[in-house]
Amino acid sequence: MRTAAYAQPEGGDRGARQYTANCSGCHGADAKGGDKAVAVATTLSLMTLSDAELARILHDGTSEGMPPFAQIGDANIAAIVRYLRTLEADSLPAAAEHSVVSPAAAALLGQVDVKQNDLLQPQLARNWVSYNGDYTGRRFSGLTQITPANVSHMAAQWVFHVRDPGPLEVTPLVAAGVMFVTSANDVYALDAKTGRRLWHHARAVTQGLVDDAANHHNRGIAILGTRIYMETDNAHLLCLDARSGELLWDVLYATGNRNYGATSAPLIVHNKVLVGTSGGDDGVRGFLAAFDANTGKEVWRFWTIPAPGEKGSESWPGDAYLHGGGTTWMPGTYDPALNTLYWGTGNPSPDYDGSVRPGDDLFTSSLLALDPDTGSLKWYFQYSPHDLYDYDAVQTPVLVDATFRGRPRKLIVTANRNGFLYILDRTDGKFLFAKQFADLQTWAKGIDETGRPISAGLVPDQQGVRVCPAAGGATNWFSPSYNPATHMFYFRSLEACAIFRSKTEPFEEGSSYYSTGTRLAPGDSTKGYINAFDLNKLDFVWRDPLVGANKGWGGVMSTATGLVAFGDDAQNFVVLDGHTGKALWHFHIGQLVHASPMSYAINGKQYFAIAAGTDLFAFALP
Repeated sequence: MRTAAYAQPEGGDRGARQYTANCSGCHGADAKGGDKAVAVATTLSLMTLSDAELARILHDGTSEGMPPFAQIGDANIAAIVRYLRTLEADSLPAAAEHSVVSPAAAALLGQVDVKQNDLLQPQLARNWVSYNGDYTGRRFSGLTQITPANVSHMAAQWVFHVRDPGPLEVTPLVAAGVMFVTSANDVYALDAKTGRRLWHHARAVTQGLVDDAANHHNRGIAILGTRIYMETDNAHLLCLDARSGELLWDVLYATGNRNYGATSAPLIVHNKVLVGTSGGDDGVRGFLAAFDANTGKEVWRFWTIPAPGEKGSESWPGDAYLHGGGTTWMPGTYDPALNTLYWGTGNPSPDYDGSVRPGDDLFTSSLLALDPDTGSLKWYFQYSPHDLYDYDAVQTPVLVDATFRGRPRKLIVTANRNGFLYILDRTDGKFLFAKQFADLQTWAKGIDETGRPISAGLVPDQQGVRVCPAAGGATNWFSPSYNPATHMFYFRSLEACAIFRSKTEPFEEGSSYYSTGTRLAPGDSTKGYINAFDLNKLDFVWRDPLVGANKGWGGVMSTATGLVAFGDDAQNFVVLDGHTGKALWHFHIGQLVHASPMSYAINGKQYFAIAAGTDLFAFALP
């Protein structure tokens, strides 16, 4: 804020006095949000309301819980509205800043125009236009310049540093030679050839958030036409002009619980921007929402926790459904031929206390198949019914067309956090196959013929019970990859066990809702691996242990020349032979990798890019 008018309401300003007396306790002294309500000075959907509409809201209240203030009189309501307009005008520069675009940068940026058909590309080549590269989630690049024979000559081309409060988790996007990178609430446009900054849209991080959102993680943008879309840490969907960084619109899409946040990258399907939230460990109600890419108007919303009377509501007595978790905090995938979205959901909340949420806890720890036009549910598959161990199912559901047991099928392949790899028929959700990949796995005795786990009966209590995998899972959000040439599915896994403890605790806004927690058992440690699963053999071909202390959480990608690239646990960017797992090349980045790599090309030259720490690195042949 450039002025402090709101900080001294006793100075005779009627609107400031009335706002302080009636509104600041919920919306904050500066109207940028408080413990109980959203920002009213920086939320575009509120800022664009007319004075009469704002006055009506103040007079009548809202169905979301804001009480009416008719009793203070129309004159005082009008004074508050006038005062809010002064705060809005003062807030705009602090809420969003962008760099002036030079003529040279404008020439490059002017080529950015991603069409719907670009999002439907059957194989990735020079551009990488969505979080996983394409709709399948395979993270497979068709570029062939870098091969097992020459990868040893690859070298760093440029490094770009961002301002960020923690390790980057972003996968950059590249279109027409321009790279888009996010860092917390900031967006950068870079020359993908040189790393030169073209523009920077800055937005302050949000204070007072909970858990993952408080770490301001951001995994990237979505792009369509000349616009880019980003989720902010406090669950706003921003639309920016890709050529200038100018803010076009700003929609707050999660209200009613201050524990909502957002950490994902959006996905665009049919001119709709699909977004979810974080907060599954913090007592929010999960959903997936679709917004019109042009206007920001909400098109549909699918709630992952059913309301009373809906299918699955028996698990959520009273108002437990409002705090049931099941957030959609990673991007899904999409099959255009079947016109179906596939989206994983997070764990139920509270995490470790199942006594307050009896039954299967639909639709948590599940894979949802949704109609992208209406948001209606086609089918679901629940990996971990009545999850007691924080086994989110947001891992990328990878779409594979392959021969399965002698028959061509449309498959989904997923390595789940619970320690099992699953293959489903994506036309109807039928369970086809599961195989345990975690050596340390004690929570289930196996998977039955329907795909349902056979529980080992390990229930967290106040004394604690040892369970494997640990709460971090046998894998997590980091990206897998599938190479149709090798028929192999590559992914990172973890081996660890933990003591799980549980005690019934009340939900409280502003606090996490684990009820209670976990710790490593004496003598236990965590070990990481890169795995290669052959879909023809339905077995693992190789499994390489990772060097280091397992503090990096990076995903993998593969290429048409049989390479597998990832960041390891010893602060290296590594390339392996995808057939054998043999290391071919590495570069010591010197920072932990919490992101997944991507590949792109400019004028026929292939690059790899990966984020590590607070830097973005690009590599290519000389």
